[in-house]
Amino acid sequence: MATIVSTLFISLDGVAEIDPAWHFPYFDENMGAAVGADYENVDRLLLGRVTYDSFAGAWPDREAAGGDDAGFAKQIGDLSKLVATRGSADLGWRNVESTDDVVATVRALREDASVGKVLIAGSVSIVQQLLAEGLVDELSLLVHPVSAGKGTQLFPRTEEPLPLRLVRSAIFPTGVTHLVYAPADFPGPASYDDAVANVPVAEEG
Repeated sequence: MATIVSTLFISLDGVAEIDPAWHFPYFDENMGAAVGADYENVDRLLLGRVTYDSFAGAWPDREAAGGDDAGFAKQIGDLSKLVATRGSADLGWRNVESTDDVVATVRALREDASVGKVLIAGSVSIVQQLLAEGLVDELSLLVHPVSAGKGTQLFPRTEEPLPLRLVRSAIFPTGVTHLVYAPADFPGPASYDDAVANVPVAEEG
């Protein structure tokens, strides 16, 4: 059964549509290592069409240029890539196929014994759909210490809350916090009457 992992750069106000103005100042060796760890042992890379076009418009040229990032660019190029799109145009990169029903495809991947890890890179709308369906096993968030002020937020307004369990965390020297969550249930039903015993006691005097 495949594990579905989402990795996202995100701001304090929940924006996961990165702006270079607030993202790159915080991208240090610690963040690079965290991203590298997310890409380890990936069997399929799942991308929304907008994110895919961004990747395909940059990484092949970086691989060909042979710079410091060429190795990582080749790693992405060599990965089996699955793009969520309703379009039929040639996707123009190696090792890539498309799906027009990402939820059904991910359900099938989760039951495929030959697939160990599926990584969703960016692709906020895809992550939102899969979170709503309970199909994300691990949510890796690199939280920047900045309020973006604009952009697409990871968690949209919904009727139902989404409880999560913190699996691990790290704080980088830049102030970026790496938070990794898994799906969870609430600790149990409770009301103010249950919480009142834990309300701070005012000091007399």
